[in-house]
Amino acid sequence: MKKWIASVTTLLCCLLTLGTFWPKTTSAQQQTLNLYIWSEYIDPDIITAFEAETNSRVVVSLYESNEDMVAKLQGGGVSQYDIVVPTDYIVPNMLELGLLQPLNKDLIPNFSNLGEKFVSLPFDPENTYTAAYQWGTTGIGYRRDRLPEDFERSWGLIFDPEQQVGPFVMIDDMRSMIGAAAIYLGFDMNTTVPSELRQIQQLLIETKRRSAGLIGGVGGKNQLVSGTANVAIVYSGDALQAAEETPEIGYFVPQEGANIWLDTLAIPARAPNPELANRFINFILEPEIGAQLSNYNRFATPNAAALPMIEPEDLENPAIYPDEEILAKLTYSSVLSGEEMRLIDALWTTVKSS
Repeated sequence: MKKWIASVTTLLCCLLTLGTFWPKTTSAQQQTLNLYIWSEYIDPDIITAFEAETNSRVVVSLYESNEDMVAKLQGGGVSQYDIVVPTDYIVPNMLELGLLQPLNKDLIPNFSNLGEKFVSLPFDPENTYTAAYQWGTTGIGYRRDRLPEDFERSWGLIFDPEQQVGPFVMIDDMRSMIGAAAIYLGFDMNTTVPSELRQIQQLLIETKRRSAGLIGGVGGKNQLVSGTANVAIVYSGDALQAAEETPEIGYFVPQEGANIWLDTLAIPARAPNPELANRFINFILEPEIGAQLSNYNRFATPNAAALPMIEPEDLENPAIYPDEEILAKLTYSSVLSGEEMRLIDALWTTVKSS
């Protein structure tokens, strides 16, 4: 009987000890990072590596435009997601709406790996809220097998009915699309002059009626791959990914100029797991991971420490890393005031509903 009592006592002690540690183990296993990101914009192996390093689980949700992302955050997503990936121009508007929280730089020592051209930019001067993720251009993807060899590398391929060669698609990206029309008309890409905006609006409406529609994110790339479109306004890396699937696809920055953009990593104001979010940003900024990311999605890296590990053919490709001649023709979307944004929003709403 004494042996039996001793055995039961020992068992109870073991159970109590296990109970003491069990909640901590379960909690660690159940850490979840909710990542809200553009389609096809991160190597799944990077996510797997982060999960293994942090003993966490990453849940990925997708969007196709900055405006969709902001609307989702305003609709309650600000307390559902831990990481979002906004483009430079939308960050000030997100801050005005109270949608982002400051980064914890103590948890992001790899922030120092970013190149000097990609920090302290006007949309977030102290990098209080954002860290650079990837950068690229918005230009024209096309089917080499369906266009004449001597076609003009111009926005006219989209905006001039006489230069149109078969079906084409526009991109559902407000600032890029309005900026492209502005450049084609000879205006500043970031114009908010009412008389110029009216001309831009009319051009976009007329162009949309000839097009196969406005498609967000990787939609234009997919239209080129499937052959549904001969020409599409696309992001640089998407076109290069498409060319891997279909070598007949090419990409160029129009001779008139185009939009250069920087996508960033940011943490929503009421993120469920901000500590893990900061650790994720630090992970992405590791040199090896930064190189792996850009080698995967064919966009340019802002991570200076990653450059030696970028595929040599990509570093030499002006469609990914533009030369000085092309860079001189590229313009960032500027930070607009609330009133200026209302003008742009009204223009875009009219175009999309026409």
